[in-house]
Amino acid sequence: MAEQVTAVTTDGLIEALGVDIDSELLVLALTHRSYAYEHGGIPNNERLEFLGDSVLGRAVTAMLYREHPDLDEGELAKRRAGLVSTVALAEIARTIGLGRYLLLGKGEELTGGRDKSSILADATEALIGAAYLSAGSEPAEALVLRLVEPLLDSPERLGAALDPKTTLQEIASRRGVGLPVYAIEASGPDHARRFTATVTVGTLVTATGSGTSKKQAEMVAALEACTALTRPAKG
Repeated sequence: MAEQVTAVTTDGLIEALGVDIDSELLVLALTHRSYAYEHGGIPNNERLEFLGDSVLGRAVTAMLYREHPDLDEGELAKRRAGLVSTVALAEIARTIGLGRYLLLGKGEELTGGRDKSSILADATEALIGAAYLSAGSEPAEALVLRLVEPLLDSPERLGAALDPKTTLQEIASRRGVGLPVYAIEASGPDHARRFTATVTVGTLVTATGSGTSKKQAEMVAALEACTALTRPAKG
């Protein structure tokens, strides 16, 4: 099934990425653990995600150092953290329409996994890892710079990626609906705690996000809300 799905649909993704990726690595990069589990424990994209995270961090660090000679270490670190964060990577994934290509299990499919920030961010890193193995270091790092460029060119989107909670608060203030309200739920054992945040912005939007810390969950939820509030209206 994985081969059939990717063979039919991934031409558009390859075009958006602008780099040739080995077909087997591409399938692997798009394979979420929920799909892998439902198909007999086949390999998933988590190892590629680990590799891609390293390539991403190196490329962004070098770019910021070169292009911002006036910034001190603290400011460079802050910008890097924003650009490699889950919220930034999810924004990048939405820009290239990555969600439609993912291989997800039935549960994730039913609960909106194709637009979950954590899943999108992980798959983006996995694609970077696949590009590194397929094409080498320079093309993979060039891919990273192309992917982050839209965030750098759009102050509003970069602001949401760097600090989605502040951006959401500013949007709420402009629309006169008061401050966003967050609620947190925790699940799982102490050694593998998972947090889910729900943010409500007046009557405008309610969004959720999850993460391994309360802060991360709130940031993901805030980005989901920002995305919903700034998405162009249909037709």
